[in-house]
Amino acid sequence: MNVSDAEIAWAILQKNGYARTKELDEADVILLVTCSVREKAEQTIWNRLRHLKALKARRPRARVPLRIGILGCMAERLKEEILDREKLVDIVAGPDAYRDLPRLLAVAESGQRAANVLLSLDETYADILPVQTSAGGTTAFVSIMRGCDNMCSYCIVPFTRGRERSRPVASILQEVRLLSEQGVKEVTLLGQNVNSFRDTSEVQFQSAAAPALSRGFSTVYKAKPGGLRFAHLLDQVSRIDPEMRIRFTSPHPKDFPDEVLQLIQERHNICKQLHLPAQSGSTRVLEAMRRGYTREAYLELVQHVREAIPGVSLSSDFIAGFCGETEDDHQQTVSLLREVRYNVGFLFAYSMRQKTRAYHRLQDDVPADIKKRRLEELIAVFREEAARANEALVGQSQLVLVEGPSKRSASELCGRNDGNVKVIFPDTETADAAGCEAAARARPGDYVLVKVTSATSQSLRGVLLCRTTLSRAAACC
Repeated sequence: MNVSDAEIAWAILQKNGYARTKELDEADVILLVTCSVREKAEQTIWNRLRHLKALKARRPRARVPLRIGILGCMAERLKEEILDREKLVDIVAGPDAYRDLPRLLAVAESGQRAANVLLSLDETYADILPVQTSAGGTTAFVSIMRGCDNMCSYCIVPFTRGRERSRPVASILQEVRLLSEQGVKEVTLLGQNVNSFRDTSEVQFQSAAAPALSRGFSTVYKAKPGGLRFAHLLDQVSRIDPEMRIRFTSPHPKDFPDEVLQLIQERHNICKQLHLPAQSGSTRVLEAMRRGYTREAYLELVQHVREAIPGVSLSSDFIAGFCGETEDDHQQTVSLLREVRYNVGFLFAYSMRQKTRAYHRLQDDVPADIKKRRLEELIAVFREEAARANEALVGQSQLVLVEGPSKRSASELCGRNDGNVKVIFPDTETADAAGCEAAARARPGDYVLVKVTSATSQSLRGVLLCRTTLSRAAACC
C-alpha cells in the first residue's frame, strides 16, 4: 500500500514540475511514506529522521534548504509529535492529503512548516494515474479502495486511513489497460479490505443487494446494499489481458462469496492464491479482537476454499501475545498453523496502538519476553509446515513469472509461481514451448516452466524447462 501511495504522490509532484533523483545528496525534498500498523515501523522512521537531520545540517548554505516531509499513516497519527519532536520535518501529509503536497511544499519553501492530515469520506485518487516507481517493472500495484470499516480492536487503520470508499470500476480498468500496454505482466489489486469493494458511482446499481457473508461470519457494521462488487471488478479486470496475472490483497475472510471463488477457479490468469488473515487460532482471542468469526467458522471457510479451488495456495497473518492471550490460546494458534499448513505467513508480536478499541478497553498484559517466545514458536511451526507444503511440489512443473536475477547469484534467475512462492533457477538458454523461436535466455516479464528439484519454507529451486505463455500453460493443464 505504501508503494502505491508513493506512486500517487510522485504522479502529483511530477505534474507540478518536480523531478526525481535516487541520490539523497541531490535532493531538495525528501518524503518518507510511513506505516503505523506496528511500533517497529514507526521506530524505523524516527531512526531515519535522525540520519536525515545530519544530512540537513551538512547542507551547503549556497543551496536551497533541504525540505523533509512525512507522508501516510504516521503523519495522520502523530502530526504534533512529528512537528515538535525533531524540529526538522517541514511538511506532514496524511493518506488523503497527497493532492495538497504542492501547496504544502510551497508553504515550506517560504520557511514555514505545513500540515494537512484531514481524512476524507470520498478521496480515492481515481483520476490520478500513478507513476510506476520501478520503470520497466513486470509487476504493479493498483489501489482499488481506501480505508476500512471493520474496526478490529487491535487495528489502527480505520483511524489513520479513514472509512471504506472504493474507486469507480471504470478508472481501475483504465489503469490496468495502461499497465498492460506498458508490458506489465502481473497486477495486484490493493485495499485495506479489498474484497469488500463497492463502487457506488453508477446510479443504476444502487439497489443491488449486498452479497452474503462467508458462513459463520459477522460484522460490527450493517451490510451496505447497492454498488458494483468485487466479483464484478475481478471479472472485468481478468478479461483485459489473458497474459497478465491478477492477484489481490488484503482481504477479510468474511467477504468471500462463492462468485469470487468460482471466478478464481475458472480464470487462468487469476492466481490460485488467497490471503486469509486468521490473526489467532483461539475463538476467545478472536472475539476480543472483534474479528467476527470463530476458529470453527474459519476452518470451515478454509475447507470450502480448498474444495472450490483445488491446489490453492494460502497465506495468513497472525498476532502473538494479544491482550489476555493465555498459553492455551497460544497453543490453539500453533495447532491452527499445523492444521491449515500455509504456504506464506506474516507473523508479528502484538503492538498496542493508541486510539484503537484495545487501547481503551483492554490491557496489554502479555509480557514482552513471552510475546517474543510465542512469536518465535509460531514462526518455527509456520516454517516447518510451509516447508512440507513446498516439498509437496518437488518433481512438479511450476509456471513462473521471471522477475530478474537472484539476489544471491548472478548466474540464477528468480520469479514467483502462481501461489506467490519464490522460485530460483539457472539463467541458461532455453527453448520456446511452441518451438517457434530460437533458444534464448529468459528475461524479466517472461513466463517459464520450471521443474522443482528442492524446497524450503521460503522458496523453491528447480531446472528451467522452457519459455511459454500464460495462456499456453493453462491450455496444457
